[in-house]
Amino acid sequence: MNRRLLTAFIVISLSWTSAQAGYWKDSNGNPIPDTESRRTIGEFGGSLLITSDPDWEKKWNTPAETTPVFTEAQIVSRGERIFALTFFANPKLNANHEANITCDLKATRPNGTESINQRDAVCFQGRLKGDPNNMYLAAPVIGFIGEPDDPVGVWTLEITLKDNLRKVVMPLKATFTLK
Repeated sequence: MNRRLLTAFIVISLSWTSAQAGYWKDSNGNPIPDTESRRTIGEFGGSLLITSDPDWEKKWNTPAETTPVFTEAQIVSRGERIFALTFFANPKLNANHEANITCDLKATRPNGTESINQRDAVCFQGRLKGDPNNMYLAAPVIGFIGEPDDPVGVWTLEITLKDNLRKVVMPLKATFTLK
């Protein structure tokens, strides 16, 4: 399997109103419940999205008042490229207005073997550019292309976001099917 780790900042099609509100809202402002891939723990929020948009980075590089819409990838054909994007909002900040977020990354093939298993990767460290309640993209972004020898079936991505200043550990999980 060909893997690349990409780094970028992005926003999700679901808007984050406030981590303090404890819920997500859809594009019409209606609250939606937490899921395995999108949740709030205390005042910290996180989301994992698998997208097939090759222009996801271009969609991100828009004015702050523009909310990009991403295509969620659920079924993937061999040779198709997808990206796993992990978002966070409202991390605890230190006295210098800096966040410290690490994450564990795990990708499991349909046969139960691991494609990726990395602990304590740097997801975001440093000063936030904007309100902490804004949505930020954690690095790395995981790119995937189904190659001929990759097993078909359900692949599972598990990202554990860790707000190290707040001492919050947030497991997120998403799947896609390689056909």
